[in-house]
Amino acid sequence: MVAKNFSWLILLWVIPTQASDLQREARWTNQIVDAIVVGEPIWLEAGNHRFLSIYTEPTDEKRHGALILVHGIGVHPDWPEVINPLREQLPEQGWATLSLQMPVLSADAGVNEYYPIFPEALLRIEAGMRYLHQQGYQTLVIAGHSLGSEMAAYWVSQSTDGALKGFIAVGLSGAERSGYGDTLGHLEKIAQPTLDIFGEHDLRTVNLTRTARLDAARRGGNSAYSQVEVKGAGHMFRGYD
Repeated sequence: MVAKNFSWLILLWVIPTQASDLQREARWTNQIVDAIVVGEPIWLEAGNHRFLSIYTEPTDEKRHGALILVHGIGVHPDWPEVINPLREQLPEQGWATLSLQMPVLSADAGVNEYYPIFPEALLRIEAGMRYLHQQGYQTLVIAGHSLGSEMAAYWVSQSTDGALKGFIAVGLSGAERSGYGDTLGHLEKIAQPTLDIFGEHDLRTVNLTRTARLDAARRGGNSAYSQVEVKGAGHMFRGYD
């Protein structure tokens, strides 16, 4: 079983929380699904909701495993910055990718408004992991960008899936928050090899907390945690794919 405690997941689902904007999500889906050229749309179930993901098989003869992609705040699983380049190019290196549509709120919603819908995000990641297991992948990695890296960090901190071999965080904030947004607390619980990538000109909450993130991983005893600064890059890594 992927989660530490199945009853924990059930409680996340049945306890009322702020709901995501399903109409906005549907608009994203309608906008991108017919334009997918590389990969194929896959519909997954999380709780009582059917959501879009994009699955792309490896084209290289050497198949290393599969990687789940978790996009940033309020966008979609084929977002042209960070997500699409990884989604389309990693299969050329022998990695299948499954990019998930994560819960979204209104266009003007801020980061703090997203934390109450993290339970929805966790269930979608669970659904993605189940799908990849069903495809026969035994080596799985999860990568998130921006707020998606916070969602992924929380999920990884709770996971006991033996196939999960690594966590990649791109533009991860370590701002001091509580509950679902306690990224530093999540990092303390992660034992899997972790690659923390950020841009030289990344967001203030990313760059100013790089040492705090490193310290959190060290407190948790994660000797396989490493940081990479990409010189010249900003939070969206334009031109640094």
